Parts: sequence; C-alpha cells; structure tokens
Amino acid sequence: MTTISEATIEADEKVPVIRITRDFNATPAQVLRAHTDPELYARWVGPHGSVTKIDHWDARTGGSWRFVGVNEGGDEFGFRGCFHEVSEHRIVQTFTWEGQPEGVSLETLTFEDLGDGRTRLHAQSLCDSFEERDAWLRSGMEVGVNDGYAKLDQMLADGSV
Repeated sequence: MTTISEATIEADEKVPVIRITRDFNATPAQVLRAHTDPELYARWVGPHGSVTKIDHWDARTGGSWRFVGVNEGGDEFGFRGCFHEVSEHRIVQTFTWEGQPEGVSLETLTFEDLGDGRTRLHAQSLCDSFEERDAWLRSGMEVGVNDGYAKLDQMLADGSV
C-alpha cells in the first residue's frame, strides 16, 4: 500500500483562493461518498479530538447542509452552505463559518482517478477577499485538514467507506 502524505495547501498570489491537493488510496467513488454521506463525513471531518454533529445534509445539486463542530473544550462552531453541483466527479458548494456569517467561500472539489484504486482530490476555496483567505490560513486550518484526511485514510483502509 502506498503511504499518503499530508495535503498540499497553497494560496494563490493573484486571487483570494486556497488550493488543497491530497491523494487517497481509494477510488473516486469512495472519496466522493466520504464527502456526501453525512454519517461518514461526520466521522472524519475536523481535527483529532473534535466531534461533528450534522444538523441537516442534503447532498444533491440544489441541496444544503449545516454541521456543528465541537472541540475538546466543548466549544461549538457552526458551518453551513449550499450544494450547487453534486456529480460523480465534482462537488461545487458554498461554505460559511457562522462565526463570520458575512464570509462565504465558493468551494470546488474534483476527484481525479489516478488508476490502481487511487484518487487525487483537488479542492479550491475562493474567498471574498485576501483578508478573509489569509485569516483562514492563519487559523490553523491545516491541522483540521490533515487530521481529518488522516481519519478518512483510516476509514478507507478499514473498509468503512
């Protein structure tokens, strides 16, 4: 089995975009399912020690979602958005942290089939401003991204997805 490394997280210099790239030992269908099935999503998203509670989840073109992340200290953080497109190769959605409700990012996730049961996830988040994007980058988001994807790796390895 190929060892998977941490996600590559890059900020674009010309537009307020964050790009994340991550390989998985799984098919595109498995990685897509992990992003659209609310029970699976709640098990892997976020940093170690956090718990995710799904408020509602309608993963279809035109659907919406909301979840609450609870950290080890019991603090709750709400997130919400709308699914603009859900297809077998791509998800386009909005993403809002309720602590900053005026900030909405447009996220596009594509699932590239690398063959041999491997997938490269390309995620792009277009933020409202460079200030908002840079605040996300300073927030420690890479910990949640990498911890979450490590949990997803384990779920894929044990057949949960």
